[in-house]
Amino acid sequence: MDNLAMHISNGIINGPVAAAFGALALAALALCVFRGRQDLDDRLAPMAGLVAAFIFAVQMLNFPIFTGAVSGHLLGGALAAVLVGPWVGALCVAVVLIVQSLIFGDGGVAMLGLNITNMALLGVAVAYLLVALLLRILPRTVTGLAATAFVASVLSVLVASQGFVLQYWLGGTTDVGSSLGGLAGTMAGVHLLIGVGEGLITASTVVTVAKVRPDLVYALRSLRPLPTAHQLPVTGGAR
Repeated sequence: MDNLAMHISNGIINGPVAAAFGALALAALALCVFRGRQDLDDRLAPMAGLVAAFIFAVQMLNFPIFTGAVSGHLLGGALAAVLVGPWVGALCVAVVLIVQSLIFGDGGVAMLGLNITNMALLGVAVAYLLVALLLRILPRTVTGLAATAFVASVLSVLVASQGFVLQYWLGGTTDVGSSLGGLAGTMAGVHLLIGVGEGLITASTVVTVAKVRPDLVYALRSLRPLPTAHQLPVTGGAR
């Protein structure tokens, strides 16, 4: 089996489970397209392209977990959620996964629904929920934004990794050399380290953008802030 980057390859999960998650992913992406069209404007559209390109680049870094079956990599869900929002962000990650599968053979085509569910849907959704919560608690300063991006990155990567564990429990067909508990623990341990690295990258990237063009940070202009001192300025108003 090829050494793949947290992307599930063909044969690891059985057909019925893969088909079920494929239908789930398709329905969720259709909703993302519908809701994302309402968000797209002259600021968000080019940012979405840049975010997708950046995620594609960072996902090329692979960290082996099991012998040949699964490995880990940076996901980019939190970065997408903060910069372009949950709907467009999920689409950005999904497009990257589709291109990687169809063109580069990174992840099985039959497993696309599983991979999209874990990385594009779970990862982005958890990240944005945490961002929405933390930006209402922490001050909208550089430090507060960095902490928000970091925490959202770490936890979203952990949740995405456990999505694979659930899918393997439902229909795993390949012996990964570990019990289900061992699989969950190994995935969590490795992806905790990956999440820390991703958190640092995400925090530094988001803060850099926010300092120069805070109006390009979706989370800053779309989530209503609580009154705090020394907030990051946001031009263009909140939506």
